[in-house]
Amino acid sequence: MMTKKILSAFLIALFVFTGTLSAQISMQNITPAVNIRIAYINSTEILELIPGKAEATKAIKELNEKYKDELTTMQNDYNNKYTDFLSKQNSLAESIKLRRMQELYELEQNITRFMKIAQEDVESQEKQLIAPLRNKLKEAVEQVGLEQGYTCIYDKANPAIAFITPNAIDATPYVKAKLNIRK
Repeated sequence: MMTKKILSAFLIALFVFTGTLSAQISMQNITPAVNIRIAYINSTEILELIPGKAEATKAIKELNEKYKDELTTMQNDYNNKYTDFLSKQNSLAESIKLRRMQELYELEQNITRFMKIAQEDVESQEKQLIAPLRNKLKEAVEQVGLEQGYTCIYDKANPAIAFITPNAIDATPYVKAKLNIRK
């Protein structure tokens, strides 16, 4: 009986030792399959300098100003009619008062519709003018990633990144060079 216990303990110890030794040997033979290189860029900085961005921003600003001027004209017209209505409402016949109130209501609706249309148009122009620049930036980042052998390139302008190690590689200059930006 004692011999069985000793033999069982010996076999268990041998099994555990062999498994541990096997795991240690296999861990020593593992080599990293990929050399991981991580870099980061600042897309906001690059996008501000990319050729065509200043012109796109100017066109969007000009369109926005045109809408703003028209909205100011519409609001001034509304304010004048509203002030006139308030000053005369007690002396107006009921049917005239109702017609003017309806007119003011329609002006309010027109202003609201105009603001919505203006906002949609400005956003559409912004997408139309800025989207090609963003695509150009994306393509340049991909090319730099492949050329420089980076596993991953993070965007520093993206607030989801919590930490960038001090010895991380800043790929912004490579992307600027790819886009022929000299600043």
